[in-house]
Amino acid sequence: MVLASIVVVLLILIVIFGVYVVQQQTVVIIERLGKFHRIVSPGIHVRIPLIDVIAKRVDLRTSQAVFKIDAKTKDNVTVTMEIAAQYHVSAINGTSPQESGAYRSFYMLTNPVEQMTSYLIDALRSAIPNYDLDSVFAAKDSIASEANATVAEMMQGYGFDLVSTLITSIILPREVEASMNKINSAQREQVAAQSLAEAERIKVVTEAKASAEAMEQAGRGIAAQRKAIADGIADSLETIKQSGVSSAEANQLFLYTQWCDMMEKFARNGNQSTIVLPSDFRESASMFEQMLIANSAKDDLDGLTFEISE
Repeated sequence: MVLASIVVVLLILIVIFGVYVVQQQTVVIIERLGKFHRIVSPGIHVRIPLIDVIAKRVDLRTSQAVFKIDAKTKDNVTVTMEIAAQYHVSAINGTSPQESGAYRSFYMLTNPVEQMTSYLIDALRSAIPNYDLDSVFAAKDSIASEANATVAEMMQGYGFDLVSTLITSIILPREVEASMNKINSAQREQVAAQSLAEAERIKVVTEAKASAEAMEQAGRGIAAQRKAIADGIADSLETIKQSGVSSAEANQLFLYTQWCDMMEKFARNGNQSTIVLPSDFRESASMFEQMLIANSAKDDLDGLTFEISE
């Protein structure tokens, strides 16, 4: 019974301390008496308690390291960058366990994340001084890719795959940020002023063209009006001449009728303040004498008969 009890206790201890489970996307490094023994893949496994020890559970999933760096640009502006690096242990097994990514990631680096971060900081600080401040913003993806390529090749020898390196944020000093905002504001105001000036120029040119076209059309209308008046006057004089009146008398009669029409329109509007004076005071002593002469000429014309031929 004592022997059976010992066997049962040993079996229980073996089950408790000897049986273990490895999760998916994880490998386990087993050491026997302090020396590397084997790499165990996911599943249920058995080890010798106290002799075989689980030295490391290596996670094969992609992890992310986030850190900040300070760097100086080509134009001597110190910027703060937030960096995010994605990495994972290499899944390559190699021809022997010692060539696998899990083995190298555990036995070759004591603190792989910090060491990888140091490599990235060094690579970024070497690249950023080649760019001025504006170029850093424009080329941040290419800067990160260049640093990632440099460090990734190095980390492969330690069993890590550096998937990508991202510059997630660029933080400027407050005075530099304020200066850049002023520069951008001034540039926008300059563009706005140029746009307003161009719009005003287009407006002035358009109004000038419209005014010129309006004056051209008005001139044509005035010319046509004057031509029509001239044609009417010529026809009227021709008709008067056909009645036997001489050219001089016909002209005087026409001028007199025009003067009478003007005076009639003047009299109809009581608000007029215009005074009509004779054109030549030497030829007539007064307006009254002109009216008598005009009236006499009118009486002489009353006996004439005008015939208008078609």
